[in-house]
Amino acid sequence: MHTPSEDEDRTSGAPEGAPDLNRPELYLNRELSVVAFNRRVLAQAEDPELPLLQRLRFLTIYSSNVDEFFEVRVAGLQEGVALDAASPGPDGLGIEEVLERLHDQIHSAIARQYEVLNQDLLPALADQGICLLKRTGWPAEVDRWVQRYFQDQVLPVLTPVGLDPAHPFPQVLNKGLNFVVSVQGHDAFERDVSIAVVRVPRCLPRLIRVPREVSGHRHHFVMLSSVIHAHMEDLFLGMEVAGAWQFRVTRNSDLWLDPEEVDDLRAALSMELPRRHYGKAVRLEVASNCPPDVARFLVRQFDLTPADLYQVDGPVNLARLSALCDLVDRPDLKLRPFVPGRSHETGDVFALIRSGDVLLHHPFQSFVPVLELLRQAVNDPAVLAIKQTLYRTGSGSPVVKALIEAARNGKAVTACVELRARFDEAANLDLAARLTAAGANVVYGIVGVKTHAKMLLVVRREGGELRRYLHLGTGNYHATTARLYTDFSLLTCDPAMGADVHAVFQQLTGPGAAPPLRELAQSPFRLKALLLERIAAEAETAQRGEPSAIRAKLNALTDPQVIRALYEASRAGVPIDLLVRGACRLRPRVPGVSDTIRVRSIVGRFLEHARVYHFCAGGTDEVWCASADWMERNLHRRVEVAFPILDPTLKARVLRESLDLGLADDEGAWCLEADGRYRPPSRETGASGQGILLGELAGRPGG
Repeated sequence: MHTPSEDEDRTSGAPEGAPDLNRPELYLNRELSVVAFNRRVLAQAEDPELPLLQRLRFLTIYSSNVDEFFEVRVAGLQEGVALDAASPGPDGLGIEEVLERLHDQIHSAIARQYEVLNQDLLPALADQGICLLKRTGWPAEVDRWVQRYFQDQVLPVLTPVGLDPAHPFPQVLNKGLNFVVSVQGHDAFERDVSIAVVRVPRCLPRLIRVPREVSGHRHHFVMLSSVIHAHMEDLFLGMEVAGAWQFRVTRNSDLWLDPEEVDDLRAALSMELPRRHYGKAVRLEVASNCPPDVARFLVRQFDLTPADLYQVDGPVNLARLSALCDLVDRPDLKLRPFVPGRSHETGDVFALIRSGDVLLHHPFQSFVPVLELLRQAVNDPAVLAIKQTLYRTGSGSPVVKALIEAARNGKAVTACVELRARFDEAANLDLAARLTAAGANVVYGIVGVKTHAKMLLVVRREGGELRRYLHLGTGNYHATTARLYTDFSLLTCDPAMGADVHAVFQQLTGPGAAPPLRELAQSPFRLKALLLERIAAEAETAQRGEPSAIRAKLNALTDPQVIRALYEASRAGVPIDLLVRGACRLRPRVPGVSDTIRVRSIVGRFLEHARVYHFCAGGTDEVWCASADWMERNLHRRVEVAFPILDPTLKARVLRESLDLGLADDEGAWCLEADGRYRPPSRETGASGQGILLGELAGRPGG
């Protein structure tokens, strides 16, 4: 459902003879598009060309993605139904219809996920000597070891709860492992308890390596759920355990703060965070052998519907199997490791940037120059101030450590910490407290508008004047994602860009009007207008019979007005090529509407995360990198920054490395068709954009 500000520009009709571009059939559903993306991730686990443990990794990534989808997107849809706010989106689908389709598609995909695990991956791993031992087939030595492990490491922290008038159904954590147990007989107090619940604490490892001297093998493992299941009767002495079944509940985990009621954002978020673990249930997973009456009992306990019940043939949380990929030392079953390339000798980073703009393409090129800019600023007496936005940084972040040290060294440090970075809120609260204690000026952006821009500003005194050094990026200041996500970094001391970044920081920290920017484009003020102007300009150029083109690389494309503008440009004859990794509402190749639009999604070793916009602009090739996708939230409800690539050499690099290679990829690519389905292109060349960049920009261990 769109806010009035997002819909006020919708036209009531189309010019005579022109198609109505508001027709619902021209728009794909956002949530269904995300489900389709996750299915493409699952397809990686099915790919026999990938190393075995990497396939398992993709299987667990699929599980994590689906968990978050339920925690946020499905939870939001269910809230919409409960509040009777079920007005259709641009695609014309009501919320209840969307939910029905989602459940149908996810039920089917999850059944396929467990089929791949049980019939393909686990047998193939066993052939390689990597075994997940089932409790029904443990050798005697393993059985004895497991019994000792249970008694020493597991039993002391388990607390069974028998359900009776004095013991109601216990609260269970979001995504926690639990057992529902059917017991028979009377306990020490002569109570006739038939149902009990066992909650498994998160402090216990879910995957346990069996010692080699016990199993005779290096890589034999048991699941914690199997260990507990095998010794369930030890929890109910003197009673008979008739059955025990795993279950897991996924809850609404989206945090909501009323901007009208928030006086202290940090305090409000601190109060709200604990509730995430016990939000409203949105999905129930149970073992496939759970009896129907027990499954129905659980469904009622969590106030769910039969459609919300997922019965699975294996562990209820496959994401925990990702530990297997880390515990098994078999390089031959993993993707070949690499070392991010060093395009520049860091040395004096300030001198390097003064010699010309520096472009880094992560993870193929190292993030070290960005960290070096910050580290050298910490101890440089000529540096007066450091300002930075922090959205996601990770625990033990070298960025945060450097900012703390800079503040202690007397630099004027300003950190704009976005507390509402989903699932990183607790970490961001902690780093904000640490920065504040060190004397940094910590602000939390604007209530109701997330600060998603990626900016670092260093102010340095040089020859009696002040010079601004910048890092602008498409990704986060996060050491882990810098190795896993594709992103661009620009290091520059361009005066106009420096003035713009300074103005944006002023806006984030103090009151005042939105300043006009000379080089950058910022949402929620100017960025969307710029996009619409550039798209319209390409359409006008095409109508004059002159060369035109629009290309973009995005995580998501969902804004209806931007999509309508692209449809208009396509009708004018503009060739439009879009690399959209995830959700895409635009329907390409519709006759008379989007004939010239091609949409591809790349799913590969690295998460495609960079945002790049390219407009032909009369042959000048206008190129932007940005933190913003073409989504309503990015263009209307977030502080985002797009920055132009001005250096011709760097511009050519961005175009080739982000767009040319991606559009030529036929290994990890999926093509969106007019019917809304994604299909792989013909695998004629086997070209992989990511593989080419690894070869060109990255190194190898020891090389």
